Amino acid sequence: MTDALPAPEAAGAAAGAGASDWVMPSETARHDCTWMAWPSQGYTLGETPGEVATARSTWAAVANAVAEFEPVRMVVVPADLAVAEAHLHPDVELVPAALDDAWMRDIGPTFVRSVDGSRLGAVDWVFNGWGAQGWASWDHDARIGAFVGGLTGAEVIGSGLVNEGGGIHVDGLGTVLVTETVQLDPGRNPGLTRADVEAELARTLGATTCVWLPRGLTRDYDEFGTRGHVDIVATIPSPGVVLLHEQHDPSHPDHAVSRALRELLEDAHDARGERFEVVGVPAPRTLVDADGPVDWSYINHLVVNDGVIACTFGDEQDDASLGVLADAYPGRRVVGIDARPLFDRGGGIHCITQQQPSL
Repeated sequence: MTDALPAPEAAGAAAGAGASDWVMPSETARHDCTWMAWPSQGYTLGETPGEVATARSTWAAVANAVAEFEPVRMVVVPADLAVAEAHLHPDVELVPAALDDAWMRDIGPTFVRSVDGSRLGAVDWVFNGWGAQGWASWDHDARIGAFVGGLTGAEVIGSGLVNEGGGIHVDGLGTVLVTETVQLDPGRNPGLTRADVEAELARTLGATTCVWLPRGLTRDYDEFGTRGHVDIVATIPSPGVVLLHEQHDPSHPDHAVSRALRELLEDAHDARGERFEVVGVPAPRTLVDADGPVDWSYINHLVVNDGVIACTFGDEQDDASLGVLADAYPGRRVVGIDARPLFDRGGGIHCITQQQPSL
């Protein structure tokens, strides 16, 4: 059970007074572990033996890469414990629980810390299948946020906001990137205003400045998309810097999208009142697949302790764009994983992982 959204007036006053008990740290802060979920059914797993094998090997490749840097805890449907164990590094901890799907960034909690850094919190958003999409089921996944939060010993922070972890990115200093077509989606939060959302993000994440992007990438509005998650578009590798997906080919619909987003971000200010340096990360040169224009993006990476787990696409742009990531995260080793099977299913590496920060 989640709490109703507090009255906007009360929440706004609390945020303005700096009264939030919680702050979401940057992904670059140290982690205790990364949480994942094992694909067990539906379109994510696939229907043919080849699709099933590909899903399992891809999720395992990400988990095993993360495990080189920090502990991994994998939620697994009990019937799949043996097959998961056969694919995963022995150090990956398996946690049995019922699941509908395997996108832990979205179904799991968003971890926060108390302002004094002494307590771990876990924000339990309402999850309704990315805006109650017709193909989605979420009876089990809607419980994973509280379940995972409870296992960590965190204080579970209920929220009435329908939201997913892929729909936010923070700098750890009070800035949060969000998207109008996600948090203000009528399928998620009908009737809520920007002020309502901002007040709830202030209460739960300690956000003092929300930077609203008007939309996400084009493919993300197709049948299995999220309707505009920010974690495929832009992220904040360090205070004052934004990495932005940049499509250079004018024939791709995201060319206009990325240009508009650059203009918006260059005009925006962070929680310190400072303008952003916007660093473009060129998109893969592959423009289409069998289903139309691709949304392949190097932005959808996971920062881990001393490393970055990055998407690759068997594309001639891979090395150069991973070099941009290496420059943005000095001192961290960048590891590339072929993410095409993930994007075929509607997401990427960031979408299937969720970091738990250290205290």
